Amino acid sequence: MKNTKENAIQKHSIYDYTGIPEVLLIDRTTKTNIIWGTSNYLRYGFAETDIIKTNHLGKGKNRTIRPRNSKSQLEQRRRSKDMAEVFTPSWICNIQNNLIDDEWFGYKNAFNFELDNTWEATKKVDFNNKNWKDYVDVERIEITCGEAPYLTSRYDVVSGKYIEPKDRIGLLDRKLRVVSENVDDKDEWIEQAIIAYKRVYGYDYQGDNIFLARENLLSTFIDYYFDKYTENPNQDTVFLIATIISWNIWQMDGIKYVIPDSCYEKKVVQISLFDEDEEIKNVCRGCESGDIYQHNGKYVKIKDWRTNKIVKFIDLLR
Repeated sequence: MKNTKENAIQKHSIYDYTGIPEVLLIDRTTKTNIIWGTSNYLRYGFAETDIIKTNHLGKGKNRTIRPRNSKSQLEQRRRSKDMAEVFTPSWICNIQNNLIDDEWFGYKNAFNFELDNTWEATKKVDFNNKNWKDYVDVERIEITCGEAPYLTSRYDVVSGKYIEPKDRIGLLDRKLRVVSENVDDKDEWIEQAIIAYKRVYGYDYQGDNIFLARENLLSTFIDYYFDKYTENPNQDTVFLIATIISWNIWQMDGIKYVIPDSCYEKKVVQISLFDEDEEIKNVCRGCESGDIYQHNGKYVKIKDWRTNKIVKFIDLLR
């Protein structure tokens, strides 16, 4: 039996807020919606390059986009074969995230103690001579993020088991835990939580993963707010967090740094005065040469929240 707090969290979903699914489907680069980016939904009539619409999502048992652990074994194997999609158990995510924090804190076990395929949370994070706000403010990114298990661990992506906020191990989870442990005032809590969300990033190729990752990050905000104040955040706050997430979790071909399937070939007819006209095929230079800076597809744009400017992600690699 789930406890009362968990029942309340599960009862109030992102779908209880106006316009939120629409925000979580936005592609900030194309200014339309994210695309499916996978052939797994052809049976529903959705091609890889089709955009995902809100009426495609479904609810409850009729959800079209479901977490990996809810997919059939056949579909999981197909996605692993086609897209090298393999999801990592939460206890392994925890070990790897701990390595990052061991370096930042200068000591081990700041958030939890690792046990055999599990962990036990510490009572409170000890910052010693460091400032907890600096931890909230540091950037983190999960590449090929899938459902974003390294950012937030609402559930184990392999088993599907729900994880209480106090026991979560994601990089965003840790920031929100630190905020809750050091802030009581609601306005300040929201202010610091907004900073936390502006500092975590992730991308994936497949549109269903993007939506699930975004949904998980937003539900995480509601979870931690409820855990702290035993009430749900208001519409405006949730909309703001959803907007930040729609910028920070984006759809991208991680090899080309463009929107999936956006590179194209152009056919040009060269007119001749004496011979027959010649048709020349201009292919994408980047696809042909492997030069990531020569693609003719749509290079992904993200937001630098520190300067409040829109930048191409590939420019950060220079």
